[in-house]
Amino acid sequence: MRSTTTMVNRPRRRTGTPVDQRDVVAFLASPVAYGQTGGTVDRIDTHCSVVFLVDERAFKLKRALRYDYLDYSTVERRRECCEAEVRLNRRTAPSVYHQVRAVTCDENGSLALDGHGPAVEWLVEMSRFSESDVLDGMAERGTLHLTLMPELARAVARLHAVAEWRFDHGGRRGMAWVIDGNADGFHEYGPGVLDPTACRRLTTQAHDTLERQADRLMSRRAQGFVRRCHGDLHLRNVCLLDGRPTLFDCIEFSDQIACIDVMYDLAFLVMDLLHRGLGHHAHEVCNEYVTATADLDGLALMPLFLSVRAAVRAKTSATAARLQSTPAAQEMQRQAAQEYLDLALSLISPAPARLVAIGGLSGAGKSVVARQIAPTLGAAPGALVLRSDLVRKSLLGVRPADRLGSEGYAEGVTRSVYRELAVRAATATRAGHSVIVDAVFADPRDRVVIADVARTAGVPFTGVWLDAPVDTRTDRVTRRSGDPSDATPAVLLEQLARGIGDLDWARVDAGGEREATAQAVEAWMERTAAAG
Repeated sequence: MRSTTTMVNRPRRRTGTPVDQRDVVAFLASPVAYGQTGGTVDRIDTHCSVVFLVDERAFKLKRALRYDYLDYSTVERRRECCEAEVRLNRRTAPSVYHQVRAVTCDENGSLALDGHGPAVEWLVEMSRFSESDVLDGMAERGTLHLTLMPELARAVARLHAVAEWRFDHGGRRGMAWVIDGNADGFHEYGPGVLDPTACRRLTTQAHDTLERQADRLMSRRAQGFVRRCHGDLHLRNVCLLDGRPTLFDCIEFSDQIACIDVMYDLAFLVMDLLHRGLGHHAHEVCNEYVTATADLDGLALMPLFLSVRAAVRAKTSATAARLQSTPAAQEMQRQAAQEYLDLALSLISPAPARLVAIGGLSGAGKSVVARQIAPTLGAAPGALVLRSDLVRKSLLGVRPADRLGSEGYAEGVTRSVYRELAVRAATATRAGHSVIVDAVFADPRDRVVIADVARTAGVPFTGVWLDAPVDTRTDRVTRRSGDPSDATPAVLLEQLARGIGDLDWARVDAGGEREATAQAVEAWMERTAAAG
């Protein structure tokens, strides 16, 4: 999309004198506008808005302009967009977005907030929050904790669950529009910034992947996976409110940008984390989202979606590089554009899928090891982790933290859990995504079934059994807190009494530090991959 801009529409006073938006900006920059006789008004300027910060409130004015993808060209259009911004962002941040306010002009030509006379501008009134609580700054400072990522993923999932279904956008045509827009941007702004051969290669690969996935994209739209999403879901548009990740500043001005496949919406956030070198964070977000939504089919589209998101950033960074006024600023944007282009090329050609099963009696450390190795396995952001404890509670309709009685572990329930694990693993691997199945696998029948899933899907299989001394496992089980597992020392003793039968999986000592165990499992997988 080209960024041509037109300044338009100066409202007129009743006296016939134009009300230039610069007059409104000057009015809003004064404490008097807000009924104060003193104090200061801080101002933040962006390319399409001006935000005025007053005490605990923020007032956003949309600039009178038009881009090829954004139209704030009339007072009426700005009012509509302000109302849409409040309505849409209240889906995720109701305590932040309050109301739309009018800037009025009376018969004497005096401006006021919600005063007498006709409205000459419109504002979005919001609550202020600290810049230190915005997630992009936290990532830059190294304070974005991995433990926040599951809640962030669930926040995205909650938005998508209530988002309006749209059957008039998305699909193959929607993605082609973005890919072609990237290609146009590379052609216009890439010379001198990006390697044109690499840009052409990326565009070709994106179109080839799009054609392979066209039927899936259209099918997902028919099934309701194209919705009015956030549209601009990166770390800059997420903040902590009361300690919880909260999405804000969604796209309100363009259906074409906001009405997209839910996985394409998620992909922006995942790509942003990958670009920042936060691979484990990216994996946690994606894995938790898929766990919450059961959208296994969407994993097949992640290589395309992630690559296109990175390509958009490569294009916009190349555009920004051409517009900078100093060599240092130009070089910074040029480097960013190159990094995003390299990332886009790496994401469009993902590593092949494989299936890994990690078994072991309770307390062996299966879940920790699975989460440790998953981000490095297969297509970015890593392997899908299917944990039997979570699948069991999902099937029984209880929350992960709820404890089950003995009826939740009856033989019939356990058979259902392992069947569901096999079904989900088969769906994800057929979609080209790697999978790690985290379960006890004490019954030889379950080990046979999961190996057959890999054989049927035509992907490599690795079975790993974690061994640890009984005392070590007992201690780990006893010290668990807030974990979905219901295992107790008594359960562990029952497992030991039943035995595991003949085992043809690799046995790995898991009695030491979890990092060492994860490294041993990764080394074993590398050896088997080289041998295969």
